Amino acid sequence: MRGLLGTLPDVSADLHRTIAGRLRDDGQRYTANRRELIDVLLAEAHPLTIPEILVRRAELAQSSVYRNLTVLERAGVVSKVVTNSEWGRYELAEDLTRHHHHLICTGCGVVKDVELPDRVESSISASLVELGRSSGFTIEEHRLDLLGRCEACT
Repeated sequence: MRGLLGTLPDVSADLHRTIAGRLRDDGQRYTANRRELIDVLLAEAHPLTIPEILVRRAELAQSSVYRNLTVLERAGVVSKVVTNSEWGRYELAEDLTRHHHHLICTGCGVVKDVELPDRVESSISASLVELGRSSGFTIEEHRLDLLGRCEACT
């Protein structure tokens, strides 16, 4: 598996328990279809569009995927990455996986997850905290989406 958490069963089991708890807190159940969506997102190293999800799990109804992604997003289980293409892309919420940023192609809309070296991440975090402080704002976390052109679109 080339996904976000590798193949460790205990990590996956813990993740599914956490997700079930978040859904329960939102008054929702962790249904088989929702677990299928989580498994699809977990298996990938980048955010997916709904059509990409449906290619990977053709047995899922498109309307069910839309509906369940909305529920999962509201419960804080998935995040939507907005690009300039007609489709948003979905990934597991960062606090369930690992901190990362996105390279978003303004040509084709492809999104690539990237992790910064610790030194760079620390510098950015400190700068953002200072920016927040000088604006009377407390920074709790950050996300960076870097826009440009992928190799295929250059």
